[in-house]
Amino acid sequence: MSFYELFHSIGNNVWIYGGTFLLVLSILVFVHEWGHYIVARLCGVRVEVFSIGFGKELWGWTDKRGTRWKVSLIPLGGYVKLFGDVDPASVKQAEGVKENGSEQIRPFTEAEKKQAFFAQPVRKRAAVVFAGPAINYIFAIFILTGLYIYNGEPVTPPLAAAVMGDSAAAEAGFEPGDLVVSIDGKEITNFEEIRREMMITLDDKKHFVVEREGKKVDIYASPKKVEIEDRFGFKNSRGLLGLISPRHAVKIDNIKKINGTAYDDVEEIRKALLANMGSKFTIEIERGPEKDFLTIHPLAESNKALGNPEDENYNILFLASEQGDVFIKHGPVTAFVASVREAASITTGTLEAMGQMITGSRSATELGGIIRIGALAGDMAQQGLIALILFTALLSINLGLVNLFPIPLLDGGHLVFYAFEALLGKPVPEQIQEYAFRLGLTFLVGIMAFANLNDLMQLIL
Repeated sequence: MSFYELFHSIGNNVWIYGGTFLLVLSILVFVHEWGHYIVARLCGVRVEVFSIGFGKELWGWTDKRGTRWKVSLIPLGGYVKLFGDVDPASVKQAEGVKENGSEQIRPFTEAEKKQAFFAQPVRKRAAVVFAGPAINYIFAIFILTGLYIYNGEPVTPPLAAAVMGDSAAAEAGFEPGDLVVSIDGKEITNFEEIRREMMITLDDKKHFVVEREGKKVDIYASPKKVEIEDRFGFKNSRGLLGLISPRHAVKIDNIKKINGTAYDDVEEIRKALLANMGSKFTIEIERGPEKDFLTIHPLAESNKALGNPEDENYNILFLASEQGDVFIKHGPVTAFVASVREAASITTGTLEAMGQMITGSRSATELGGIIRIGALAGDMAQQGLIALILFTALLSINLGLVNLFPIPLLDGGHLVFYAFEALLGKPVPEQIQEYAFRLGLTFLVGIMAFANLNDLMQLIL
């Protein structure tokens, strides 16, 4: 998609892309800052400001505890300002209190010190800071748990419905109908886990255990590292194994060859498919300039529609006995366990991908900024509420994780200083903290600029 096409598309769907992005971001920022706020309150710290957005206040009110709740002009984040801090980042502590309408600063009273953030023991300050990222995880687990109870957990069976020709899977000996049991000893319960493992693996060799005709078979395969470009033009690297999931089906008018024999007539293709049902054979699929070669083993009972012109699936070849997702209904306990497992898997995958960027095995150009997140948010909104909820949970986990990175200015940077304070028995000198926070700010601004410039360059070029 060219930059003009993207601009035109977003212009026609500004409320979907821009509105969805701001809505999701505002919810997650509120959740994050509320974590800081509520734990600060529980620790006896006064909260002066709770802001969604930065800059000029657009709307707000002051509650009975003296906290100013407001919505600000730039809706790309938020903050809580704790009593006793000079700024929302808690870089410096105030020397005293300004009297109303005066520039004069008087010392804190003993009662005020008890409510000041800087005067709290290190364990309370660490709890307040840690609460923001922690509640992002809690929020994600909460909405995933609710979704799994109400709608069920969408799971695609870890079944190879087909094997792509000239792929790593074909070279390693995978066959259609193989059920993947484990990868490097890790139990696999759905096809998404296979895809996720391959995306992170890139081209490292993996040990697969598959179930084939009731027997366990060991397969060793190295996915092929490929660069994928989405419809917006954003690129990312991933490992491609070459297994097709049960969610995929094929339009028979896209099939050009069966077992190497070319067909021009759709009815001849239909007859050849019906004649080969229940056996393993190859097909060549043509979609515009693209050609795919698949080894398949479709079953007659899954493709009865091919012989019934009245059926809506008359022109569809189903590759597996199970089509699409299976929705696993959960009770509260199993839904919670599944949600925690999903959050842990997302966290591990994100950390591995970032590690690959640092070592150079994955390109840093895959780091996305506001533009890419906005595009994804709009896409999820168009796919439906369930997709948008899943995206919100994913973004909440990533927001919590990023804020835990030990970078000065982020929550993780503060926690590092508190850890040193706990070990040394005294705070890290304020001047050292200030220099560190300046470096952290420079680093974060640089990363944000790189990510957003990278988004723009991939759209334009």
